Amino acid sequence: MTISVATLGFPRIGPRRELKFALESFWSGKSDADALSLAAQGLRAAAWARQKALGADIIPSGDFSLYDHVLDTSAMLGAVPARYGWDGGKVRLDTYFAMARGAQGGRGAQDAKGHEGCAHGLDSTAQEMTKWFDTNYHYMVPELVAGQEFALSSGKAVDEFLEAKALGYHTRPVLLGPVTWLTLAKGKDVAPLSLLDSVLPVYEEVLAQLARAGADWVQIDEPCLVLDLDDDQREALKLAYRRLSVNGPKVMLATYFGALGDNVELATDLPVHGLHIDLVRAPEQLDAVWRRARPDLLLSLGVIDGRNVWRADLDALIDRIAPVAAERDLVLAPSCSLLHVPVDLAIEAALDPEVGQWLAFAVQKIGELAVLAQALDQGAGSVAEPLAAARAAVAARRTSPLIHNPAVAARLAAVDAGMTHRASPFADRRAAQQARLGLPSFPTTTIGSFPQTPEVRKARAAHIKGEIDDLAYEQFLRVETAATVEWQEKIGLDVLVHGEFERNDMVQYFGEQLSGFAFTRSAWVQSYGSRCVRPPILYGDVARPKPMTVDWWRYAQSLTGRPMKGMLTGPVTILNWSFVRDDQPRSASCREIALAIRDEVIDLEAAGAAVIQIDEAALREGLPLRRADWQAYLDWAVDCFRLTSSGVRDDTQIHTHMCYSEFNDILPSIGAMDADVISIETARSQMELLDAFADYAYPNEIGPGVYDIHAPRIPAEAEMTELLTLAGKRLPAEQLWVNPDCGLKTRKWEEVRPALIAMVAAAQRMRVRGAYDAA
Repeated sequence: MTISVATLGFPRIGPRRELKFALESFWSGKSDADALSLAAQGLRAAAWARQKALGADIIPSGDFSLYDHVLDTSAMLGAVPARYGWDGGKVRLDTYFAMARGAQGGRGAQDAKGHEGCAHGLDSTAQEMTKWFDTNYHYMVPELVAGQEFALSSGKAVDEFLEAKALGYHTRPVLLGPVTWLTLAKGKDVAPLSLLDSVLPVYEEVLAQLARAGADWVQIDEPCLVLDLDDDQREALKLAYRRLSVNGPKVMLATYFGALGDNVELATDLPVHGLHIDLVRAPEQLDAVWRRARPDLLLSLGVIDGRNVWRADLDALIDRIAPVAAERDLVLAPSCSLLHVPVDLAIEAALDPEVGQWLAFAVQKIGELAVLAQALDQGAGSVAEPLAAARAAVAARRTSPLIHNPAVAARLAAVDAGMTHRASPFADRRAAQQARLGLPSFPTTTIGSFPQTPEVRKARAAHIKGEIDDLAYEQFLRVETAATVEWQEKIGLDVLVHGEFERNDMVQYFGEQLSGFAFTRSAWVQSYGSRCVRPPILYGDVARPKPMTVDWWRYAQSLTGRPMKGMLTGPVTILNWSFVRDDQPRSASCREIALAIRDEVIDLEAAGAAVIQIDEAALREGLPLRRADWQAYLDWAVDCFRLTSSGVRDDTQIHTHMCYSEFNDILPSIGAMDADVISIETARSQMELLDAFADYAYPNEIGPGVYDIHAPRIPAEAEMTELLTLAGKRLPAEQLWVNPDCGLKTRKWEEVRPALIAMVAAAQRMRVRGAYDAA
């Protein structure tokens, strides 16, 4: 039997974030579209060469994206909302980036020649952005309307296949499947799935072009197959693959992020030529799929974790796969695209060597697959040395004293129910907090961070390199903080923040001060577009050796008489935005983090903080993909948040923040968090997200974001006033706060200043309107 090695997708950003810098140079007008195209070609060529050299037999093309693969699919289909002024034909770069980032009369996006400007001069908000299944990657939500027409409007799939072919690489093109794309879309006056018949001809045309170009296989990703599917989705999948599996390349249908479950029969009966399954998230499904798959269905087994960084137990994998390999041809692959892991462990210089030996990044994971394939094909003796190294690393991790802390275990055992409940109900706390804070109606604040300017980043880098000492660096940060506090007072914000200039990342900053975490210098992962993060590596038990934020909060509060928020990241977000240990339940790790953050909350209150924000930006995205698994996750996630927040007095106001999410299905759990104030991102949805909070009758206070910070566009006062008016139609004015959608770290001061001035003016206008209405 034949054993092949495949990759489903490779990191796009480059080993040293080359894509990020090329994009940002283009957006700023420092380079043109030709330079961006050359940079992208170079990254693709390097990725193909590297995968081939590592032993991959099947290499993808089309997995690269300048921003997002879901947005690429929308462009391919010509699904461009009218506000971008697109008049058909090929979707140009200015339109593409306007969909991703918005555009504003002469700024934001760029035209095809690289000049600043928006698509056809229009003022356009960006498409909504939300998390890709339960990962930390963001995608651009397709927008569809009744009567939507589709036409092939991008040659990306064929162009990149031919580009690889010209370099000597015969690739397997990757497409996002039509049913998953429609499942992820939002329809206005139309059910997206009802548009399948109009979408399929475009896919058929793309497949026909790929066949003429020489492609013999194509990978079509349908991760929706691991979700709870309704009858319409099931019928849509049957219809789609009856049409897409004929007269074109052979179809490798890729599923990932979980088990097929009750969709096993559906998936194995589809008339495709190959089926990829995730055996990392769902190892139990191997037997069910193997026994049911018809003999001519090529199975691709996702045996190496595409979402985490731990080295694989190759001996155990060989034992599991060998019986299947003895009966049929197989493809060995990562569980999903390697988009979700860093590129190469070899360039990482900051890790403790003991921890480093336990890890594998994208490059190393392909190497693991090559070893597995050779062991199964030629016998374990043919790869005795790499198998011995893997065996030693796995054993060393199991027995390392770095992993377990008896004091942490003892503290966890002492947690009782009283530690997860505030002393009084919200109504009593609200009165106590108002008496202490004296805030106006429509109180204004920001989510926490202010722009991390080039000067801030330069100073941080110089400090890390030892070019400036601790004292000089701290003085620089104090000057930045003082200026930001003074400016917030000047424009009239009600609850201030210190700006977080000392913080590199909202998770990394805390993890670096907690035991049980390791950190990297070069292990970057794409979050969206040019935004990259370095997730901490949670390898052991977590504790807080000393206070982490109290000194900076105390300094910032000394500069003003207005309330200064203490700013913390919550335990669920720290967990979900880290590479998490896989040797104990996630819930156990989360409770360890919760106790550490609880200590910080109590210390901030003791220092005098009246307002403390505990961000749980990632709570919703950690929700399991199958509804039957939701409640167990929500129970421990909410319990962990309450463990952090419930040790304070009634007059201490607890805030939380959540990023782009659909909240409708989990509002009882959000209510159960019992935060005094929650801020959420609502600007791109025009306050539609508040409908769920209104229907639920959310009891506490809420700050619906009125300023979309993920785009360079600057909203006007009238626009934000209109958003607040829409919010006021859904929730009582006394519940509403006024704030941006998210932190301002990634924005520029020249964008932030006018936007926040307009935001404060909008709040003041609403107060005047409210006073007038009351009179």
